[in-house]
Amino acid sequence: QVQLVVSGGGLVQAGGSLRLSCAASGRTFSSYSVGWFRQTPGKDREFVAGIGWSASDTNYADDVKGRFTASRDNAKNTVYLQMNSLKPEDTAVYYCAARSSIVVVTHQLGYSYWGQGTQVTVSS
Repeated sequence: QVQLVVSGGGLVQAGGSLRLSCAASGRTFSSYSVGWFRQTPGKDREFVAGIGWSASDTNYADDVKGRFTASRDNAKNTVYLQMNSLKPEDTAVYYCAARSSIVVVTHQLGYSYWGQGTQVTVSS
C-alpha cells in the first residue's frame, strides 16, 4: 500500500511557475512509476506527465511539453512537477498517481494509488 500526499498548488499569474510535490509513504517509492493528472469541472481526468523508475524516463502531454518537467527524489520518496510558463488553461485540480511498474502509462485506470489533488489556478 502506498499513500500519496500532493502539495504545492495555488494561485499564480499567467507566465508564472509552480512546483507540485507528491510525497509517498508506505512502500519503497523507487519501484513505482508516477503519473500527474489534472481535472476541470465536467471533464475527464487527463494525463499531464509521468516519470518511470528512471528519472530520465518521462512522458508529457503535448500541451505541456517544454513547460512542465517531472522529476523524482527517491531518497525523499517524492516526485515533483515543475510547471513553468503557466497559462490560464492549465487551471485545474492536479493529482499524482502511482503504479507498481516500470512503465509509465497515460490512462488513469493504469494507476492504483492516488493523492488527494491540489488546486492550481492561473489568472490572466
